[in-house]
Amino acid sequence: MADLRFNNCSFFLVLFASLLVATSCRGHSRNALFIFGGSWNDVGNNNYMETAIKANFLPYGETFFKNATGRASNGRLVPDFIAGFAKLPLIPPYLSPGNNEFTNGLNFASAGAGALTETNVGMTIGLKTQLSFFKYTKKHLNVKLGEAKTKTLLSRALYMFSIGSSDYITFATHKTTELPSYTRDEYVKTVIGNLTDAIQEIHSMGGRKFGFSNLGDVGCSPFLRALNEAKNINGSGCMDEVTVLAELHNKALAKALKKLERKLEGFKYSNFDLFAASKERIDNPSKYGFKEGKVACCGTGPYKGNLTGCCPKTVCDNVNDYLFFDGVHPTEKANYQYAKLMWSGRADKVKPYNLKTLLKKI
Repeated sequence: MADLRFNNCSFFLVLFASLLVATSCRGHSRNALFIFGGSWNDVGNNNYMETAIKANFLPYGETFFKNATGRASNGRLVPDFIAGFAKLPLIPPYLSPGNNEFTNGLNFASAGAGALTETNVGMTIGLKTQLSFFKYTKKHLNVKLGEAKTKTLLSRALYMFSIGSSDYITFATHKTTELPSYTRDEYVKTVIGNLTDAIQEIHSMGGRKFGFSNLGDVGCSPFLRALNEAKNINGSGCMDEVTVLAELHNKALAKALKKLERKLEGFKYSNFDLFAASKERIDNPSKYGFKEGKVACCGTGPYKGNLTGCCPKTVCDNVNDYLFFDGVHPTEKANYQYAKLMWSGRADKVKPYNLKTLLKKI
């Protein structure tokens, strides 16, 4: 794994300049953004790992960045848009070499990551390891800013989470030998337990504001539709097992967050209903400016759901017509819509606060 690197003189010049900018707005520092999760949030950490789970080749990134950055989309991801709404620069991946400036936050997310250590083990950065990276970051902030300023920065920061899909896809499609006897409910309880443990640990280090996205309608993604069709002669619909697991997860997450709100001092959160938002767009794409909600823009096979088939020769003519860019991941247009709902959406999609309101909380 790569390490955070520091360049003595240039680091302090950059840090001093950034603090001047950060503290000039109404006399207090703006909110930093620390991001955890899987491929929906990974802006390039997997580029710096020996793993097959990467999006470091075209046409990924082509629409906005003009080159592949490691983001599993044709352009920006939800955290990129949230950073923009919060008047922050794009938050860099933790493993990016030469990361000297991190008072705006860091992105620890890794494509393929789960809340469980067993999920894609050895191929990704699981939630537990992402948390260890955050601990390391706090130590460096203490050294560079001092404990008092670090405490203020961490208490005002937003901690974004989007994780769990890989756990449930793994469970439903090829149950691991490490978890042979888990029922659905037991498995969901374990995933939620690992997530709440991470939240509580961040809270103990000073985190107070948390932004969550529940699981989307992953079972109806092109990848799982194609897989379902391959397994069932008469079936060409969604993989219901994953949909059921996602719904169980989302109910458990909502309950867990309410419990944490009662238990943890100063804990405030935003929970975005990605399941409802994604299902609406899959079922009624034209209502949201898309022409296709079931077939991916880029890929091969049924629904263009083959994740390894996304290459320049298989990409669609107009990416903005599509909800999905590849077999699992949204297009930049879809990511913008989801981010907008997270940022300023109404209570039927995000509660008890949207992110814009949450960041204003002390």
